[in-house]
Amino acid sequence: MATAKIKTAPKYKLPMQQKLVVGAIAGVVGTKAIFPLDMVKTRLQACTLKGSEKPSPFSVVRAIHATEGGIRGFYRGLLPNLAGVTPEKAIKLAVNEYARECLEAPDGSITKPREILAGASAGFCQVVATNPMEIVKLRMQLQHTLPEAERKSTMEVVKGLGIRGLYRGAGATLARDVPYSMLFFPAYANAKRLLEDEKGETGIVQNLACGTIAGMLAAGTMTPSDVVKTRFQASGGQAKYGSVSNCLKEILRTEGPRALYKGALPRMLTQGPLFGIALAAFELQKYYMIRYHGAN
Repeated sequence: MATAKIKTAPKYKLPMQQKLVVGAIAGVVGTKAIFPLDMVKTRLQACTLKGSEKPSPFSVVRAIHATEGGIRGFYRGLLPNLAGVTPEKAIKLAVNEYARECLEAPDGSITKPREILAGASAGFCQVVATNPMEIVKLRMQLQHTLPEAERKSTMEVVKGLGIRGLYRGAGATLARDVPYSMLFFPAYANAKRLLEDEKGETGIVQNLACGTIAGMLAAGTMTPSDVVKTRFQASGGQAKYGSVSNCLKEILRTEGPRALYKGALPRMLTQGPLFGIALAAFELQKYYMIRYHGAN
């Protein structure tokens, strides 16, 4: 069966509401596929043990499987994550696409600084949905590290946080997501350009590869910001550290610079496939919607 080809600069451009729907579906598909890896990453980053006591990714996997209900344990917190990732990915992918279209030259070309600006816009806007989703997700992912009497359901976590609590550490989320998007989207777009055929088109496999590589690059670079955010937003994190900046200082003072890269490999292995799958799903949906409108 022929592989669907996706035009990088189609004549018909999806309206914003359709971009949001396409981005939401793409985010759900990608998140469900990589959630177990994200669980392992969160456990590693939240751990404050050092030296020989520090768990490895494999020991975390074995512990979750043995003590938290087998495969089900790797999907703890998935539902609230999906509830948050739907608007988050919708905003992230749609805003970047819209901003790029606004910043493009009449011939469809765009300069590197404008690509970075479009990515920054997407990263900034997505935090509205990202912060509540992430803080609830990581609280749920860490429930089994707490004494049984202190464990809570998803609704208990949300109720306990309240509206203000859901945006705790938003500065740390912005410090991670804005630079992430400034790296990710230009890297993805330029990788696609390298793989275009003579008609300026790329296939699903190429989009998957480009999204995965760009996601791994951005994820690895922004791991320190993710570690600080995870520590600060974990239960008791604000009381322990006081502020995001102090959280960074304490990590460096007590654990050294290497601690900022805890969970870097699982994070790269999580974010790479997540965005590879999400971008491939995003582009595939766009392709069929554009082809439908072109036929009418």
